[in-house]
Amino acid sequence: MNDSIDVMVNGEPRTVARGATLLELLRALELDPRAVVVEHNRAIVRRPRLGDVTVAAGDAIELVHFVGGG
Repeated sequence: MNDSIDVMVNGEPRTVARGATLLELLRALELDPRAVVVEHNRAIVRRPRLGDVTVAAGDAIELVHFVGGG
């Protein structure tokens, strides 16, 4: 049995661990969930739910980073 799946992250193919949540994906990408908006299969996922949503093969995930500055 394969322990990884293929998903699309910002239009690029990426392999992630089977059963990974969106929060675990952000951690693997070294992204702070407080500074990223996550869209999962065309639906925005609120920060409190990131640990509840499991990524499945073929999912499309878009990550938008907030950039501060003045």
